[in-house]
Amino acid sequence: MDLLERETVLQDLTGHLQDAVSGPGRLALVRGEAGIGKTAVVNRLTQLAGPQIRVLVGACDPLATPRPLGPLVDLAPRLGQAVRTALTGALAGTCRSDEVFDCLLADLSSYPSLLVVEDVHWADEATMDLLRYLARRLPSVPALLVVTYRDDEIGRTHDVTALLGTLAGYPWVYRHDLAPLSRRAVARLAAGHAVDAEQLYQVSAGNPFIVTEILAAPAESIPATVREAVAGRLAGLSAAAREVVDVLSVLGRRASLPLLAGMLPACEEALDEAVAGGIVRTDGQMAEFRHELTRLAVLESVPAAYRLRVHRQALAAMRSGPVAADDLPLLADHAEGAGDAAAVLEFAPAAAAHAAALGAHREAAAQYARALRYADRLPAGRQSSVLEGHSQACLLSGRLDEGVASRRRAVKLRRALGDRLREGEDLRWLSCWLWPDGRAVEARRTGLDAVRVLEELGPSPELARAYLNLCQLACYGHEAVTVTDAYAAKATALGERFGDAGVVVQARFHAAAARMLSEDAGWDDCEQAVTSAMARDLPEDAGLLALNMCWFTALKRDTAKTTAAVNRAEAYCLDRDLLSYLLCARAWGSWGLLARGLWSQAADAAQNVLSHPSSPAVVRALALTLLGLVRARQGKGHVWPLLERAANLVDSDCLLDTGLGWEARVEAAWLAGDHERVRTEAQRGLDALAGRTHPWLSGPLACWIRRVGGAPPQVPAAGPCALELAGDWAGAAVQWDRLGCPYQAALVRLSGDAPALHEALAAFESLGARPAVARTRAVMRTRGVRPVRRGPRAATRANPYGLTLREMDVLKLLHEGLSDADIAARLYITPKTAGHHVGAVLAKLGVHTRQEAARKLHHSER
Repeated sequence: MDLLERETVLQDLTGHLQDAVSGPGRLALVRGEAGIGKTAVVNRLTQLAGPQIRVLVGACDPLATPRPLGPLVDLAPRLGQAVRTALTGALAGTCRSDEVFDCLLADLSSYPSLLVVEDVHWADEATMDLLRYLARRLPSVPALLVVTYRDDEIGRTHDVTALLGTLAGYPWVYRHDLAPLSRRAVARLAAGHAVDAEQLYQVSAGNPFIVTEILAAPAESIPATVREAVAGRLAGLSAAAREVVDVLSVLGRRASLPLLAGMLPACEEALDEAVAGGIVRTDGQMAEFRHELTRLAVLESVPAAYRLRVHRQALAAMRSGPVAADDLPLLADHAEGAGDAAAVLEFAPAAAAHAAALGAHREAAAQYARALRYADRLPAGRQSSVLEGHSQACLLSGRLDEGVASRRRAVKLRRALGDRLREGEDLRWLSCWLWPDGRAVEARRTGLDAVRVLEELGPSPELARAYLNLCQLACYGHEAVTVTDAYAAKATALGERFGDAGVVVQARFHAAAARMLSEDAGWDDCEQAVTSAMARDLPEDAGLLALNMCWFTALKRDTAKTTAAVNRAEAYCLDRDLLSYLLCARAWGSWGLLARGLWSQAADAAQNVLSHPSSPAVVRALALTLLGLVRARQGKGHVWPLLERAANLVDSDCLLDTGLGWEARVEAAWLAGDHERVRTEAQRGLDALAGRTHPWLSGPLACWIRRVGGAPPQVPAAGPCALELAGDWAGAAVQWDRLGCPYQAALVRLSGDAPALHEALAAFESLGARPAVARTRAVMRTRGVRPVRRGPRAATRANPYGLTLREMDVLKLLHEGLSDADIAARLYITPKTAGHHVGAVLAKLGVHTRQEAARKLHHSER
């Protein structure tokens, strides 16, 4: 498995090794906190060392009395007889340590070597002397000496600190810091696991050990291995230092040093001990735990009565002076820990509002949820406000069910209070979020209720948003363009009247999008609206529009535009913590990968989205549909259960996913040879689309009816579908190729002449589409097209990845870093065919990039 975000360090260390074995020697210091991956990096370095290099690995142990020359004892069996004899004598007290050092230096002079000494923060004095001796003389030997240590466990008086001072003047000494993993790397590790990647990053702070342990035991709040590791560190602390750690765990991950000093006078020495133990660190006037999970493990062991006392002391101390906005979350936490309900209701809503204003929607949701635990003490009006805030924060942070439930409660409370304006606004918000929950029918009904309530009150900003909601639903439901335009006009007029730029830009976008989907016009207007929303710093409006562009481009099967739209939406939503929008964008990104023929990557992306605990119903339906379709195309089982699960997640009017769901069901029936079901499923989809205008949904269904010999009805059809229905298979295939959809182009070519059939067969084989290959061969036999190659060649069967000889040629050229055009020129094929081969190679290898494919070739040849 690749070591994430360690490539640069490994490249540097490999370079050091190559330079050192040819002389002069070098020393590399690899440092970082516990669990950061020092051993993993060193192990990979030893694997990368060439066969001509002798690998010597020793380690220091965390013993009360360290073993004399412990690392040297570990690696002695791989050293020469002279070293082993001298070492035995030194340990027995019959010779001096410097004799061992001389023998080791002579031994290293005889062979190119990689010498690793791990965990020198636990080293004995003799080992430290050995390192000083070797470091000074390394230029004279063909060896790389790698030393690892925990830089969070050495203080000013530690032996390692003294050693570093000695090494400071040596130009052949190199230092390498291992940093925590980034959010992106943690998310990649979390892919396929039912965990929240952002929460995983927060509690682990990117520490690889903690990340992997949580993923290995996701059901445990604190993995046993982490709990044991923390307990081991705590066991080495004095009573005073342990008390400091306990108090800090109650105060939160970051705590004010003046606050700590006020609760534990004269704690400086004990705090220094805790810092030296690697549990906490100080930063200016703040002390903090290195990882939130470490704090939680410590907190778990603190008696409840002691926690209560610390919370009360902290609350009283923090309330005694001015309260800054950044202190509100801590005050709310201490208020709840102290059992002070009034203080919770004072600070938690304020902390939530502050977090929401900063775009920290997860934190806002958590603080509102804290307030709701005590909300029965509030008047109905304030309780409604807390419910509304909680709903909005939940919806934006991917907790759809909780958000919808809170909004329903708010609607009832506002209605009971007779607050019609807020009732209408709550109905509008409820409608907005019922739709991604797969309840399109209820969303439209609720949206109409919102408009009726608000229209009774006259023009208002709330009514502008209610009209906008109906405009959106009309666009998403593929109603007539005139319907979308009518709602857009009403929303725009009120938005301009009340100065709501978000309403105006969204109304214009959805009006243009309706034209783009039905008439293939309006693309520029949509793009301009997205750009405008982003430029005006309207994060929620811009995030939604960016997401919608992913959806619309995927529905139109424009792979290049889908890729660009998904990249933009991902970057924007990640920066602004818009989790629900982000998951939707990634779901549509998986369909873009599918269209490009990158089926393995598409399935991985869909599985990652599906496994995320915050994925809305429509996102799960999209992911399940894609997984079922990929399995059908690859000739695997368990297809229909996946498609049925997807269909059952949403109602029949939620055309966001069921539109593609119908087409997937039709294709699965065709791949299984069930032409009757093809016609039945296609007609069901067309019936559901009756009265709607979406040629990119109805057109493909009509084409499937035609492909199985049926008479397709007259329905709106766009682009290549319109050409295919008109009998122009060649023109349709060209258009599919231009859109970057090799599988769709191959399907159309099944209606073509002998060369087209051969091209279709080659495309299906390169994609690994076994059922389509079988169908194509059957068509060729029926039409008397010969020859038909039966099954993969012997070379393909022998290849561990199922690559053909031509695909192996392409893979080798990828290893040279060639582009599709260069590969085409080298192999005397067209760039389009080269692109098909590259896609097939990536899919069969199960990788995402050309560089990853090249690395697989490198490893297979070793």
